[in-house]
Amino acid sequence: MLVLSCTQKRKVDGVYRYYMGKNENFDIWIIDGNRVREKIYKEFLYGGNEQRYIFNPKGEIWIDNAISCEEYDLTVAHELNERHLMAKFGWTYQTAHDSSLMLEQVIRRRNQEICSAHEASLKKVSVLDSYNIKEIRNIPDSIYLQNIYRIPEGIRDSITIWVVDGYLIRKNIYPDFGFSGNDLAYHFIPPKEIWIDGQVSCEETEYSIALEMNERKLMSEGTSYSDAYEDAVQIIQNSRDAMEKLVKLHLKIAVPDSLSRDSGVIDPDEK
Repeated sequence: MLVLSCTQKRKVDGVYRYYMGKNENFDIWIIDGNRVREKIYKEFLYGGNEQRYIFNPKGEIWIDNAISCEEYDLTVAHELNERHLMAKFGWTYQTAHDSSLMLEQVIRRRNQEICSAHEASLKKVSVLDSYNIKEIRNIPDSIYLQNIYRIPEGIRDSITIWVVDGYLIRKNIYPDFGFSGNDLAYHFIPPKEIWIDGQVSCEETEYSIALEMNERKLMSEGTSYSDAYEDAVQIIQNSRDAMEKLVKLHLKIAVPDSLSRDSGVIDPDEK
């Protein structure tokens, strides 16, 4: 029977999709979850780290591209916490996993409080778009936003990014709202805000944010919505091309004989 050496182990490419940068000195990668399940580990879901999955390279946190942007930050927090507990204290996976689920609950409640407070602070908004079109005729011309906000995504260049409930927006405000929007394109979005539909894949989130930032900048300089949108789409296509080149340079995944572990391996470098 032929036994493969470490250098001969099966390798899988096409895993990496989008590099999100560093968080707590870990490289955060959005990966093709379906390919991992198909070629490496059929039970891979949501995310991973090297303490739980032996095939997950050290220093990387993996996020399944199947999850929505609404779950992204929570999954990153979960994987970082799980990894640290296993690496620092040697906790079992199950104990570290359960602790990370509780951390998620804390973050979910905090997000809800932030979003509720934000909605309570807002004045009524117009239901029109930048062309002054009202798509639902039997609603008032101005309304209070209710149960729209889901996740605060931070501030970029003085613009606040929010993950929102796209379903409710399409149901109650503007049926043609898709993926994302900004305050200059839609009058129902409060000043200096960008909205990202919570149903958008985490893999598309940064592209959507960048599109809205560029579109909004062009509109603020006097470009029409349609022209600003077309220009922003081209800018994002350039970003997609650059990301495709980056992921092709990243390593293939060597598939070990043992794929996961149930107890942490204490890392001497763990603080």
